[in-house]
Amino acid sequence: MRFNRKGTTQIKFLPTIASTELLPTRTEITAGTEYTGQIAALDGWSLENQPIETPDMASTFVSKIGGDDSASDSSLTLYEDDTVDDIETDLAKGTSGYIVIFSKGDVAANKGMDVFPVTVVSNSKAYTADNEAAKVTVQFTITDRPVFNQTVPAGP
Repeated sequence: MRFNRKGTTQIKFLPTIASTELLPTRTEITAGTEYTGQIAALDGWSLENQPIETPDMASTFVSKIGGDDSASDSSLTLYEDDTVDDIETDLAKGTSGYIVIFSKGDVAANKGMDVFPVTVVSNSKAYTADNEAAKVTVQFTITDRPVFNQTVPAGP
């Protein structure tokens, strides 16, 4: 059945994941910080492939094979709070951890848990004279191959 990502997808920052397969436990997920309600925009959070052209003399068609994978530039734009500075401190430049995107919600046994190992490379306030809410943009580098479409773990 079709669904709307808004209102369903959840996004959390986890400081640690013990599993080398990047599969967090329920305890690690609970220890993370939920940012879903503060997110104004997100960008990236995918893998891109750089195909390699393989022309040959037998054809005028240039075929391709799969090449290196790389992560797209990724960021979260969050609404700034006028009293709490958790975004500025918890996601300060240089902070490493994991962005976990639950595409179908943080519901045990659902598929759709994507895990990105990240380091924060920029945490910048957006200054504007426009009539809009204050925002902070946090840029991340994805530091290792993410895992996609994993099963959300049940409680402890």
